[in-house]
Amino acid sequence: MTETAKASSSYLTQEAYDRLHAELKQLSGPGRHEIAKRIEAAREEGDLKENGGYHAAKEEQGKMEARIRQLEHLLDNATVGEAPPDDGVVEPGMVVTVEMFGDRETFLLGSREILGDGEDLDVYSERSPLGAAIVGKKAGDTLTYEAPNGKQIDVTVVEATPYRG
Repeated sequence: MTETAKASSSYLTQEAYDRLHAELKQLSGPGRHEIAKRIEAAREEGDLKENGGYHAAKEEQGKMEARIRQLEHLLDNATVGEAPPDDGVVEPGMVVTVEMFGDRETFLLGSREILGDGEDLDVYSERSPLGAAIVGKKAGDTLTYEAPNGKQIDVTVVEATPYRG
């Protein structure tokens, strides 16, 4: 894979990829069929200008189509792999704890889509300023990175463990 391809892809675990692929299959098959039936049923109710059911179904269809496009793009551009090794080196797919401004913050490094439903964990992209700065670092490493506002921020990596969602 080229460096350009790596920069535009997002890391996904095999489990996350499979889950998202199943969601895409559901939305683009039975999901589309179901929403088309609902739109047709609402259309048969008469005047479309004041037909709330029709407009709600069309809005839901738009949201569903946007999600389908999002999933297609994500899956087409994903780097799929097993969970990273538990060697303490920061890489996508790790739960990372850092210390900044005297506070500790724990987050998943990678794609929000790696998380399962109902999980409450902040997610930072490996392409974000902080994410890019800590990739390849390990516990105890201290570094400075430039925030989007131009400020220099000191960060210490406290811990990095594979995400086991």
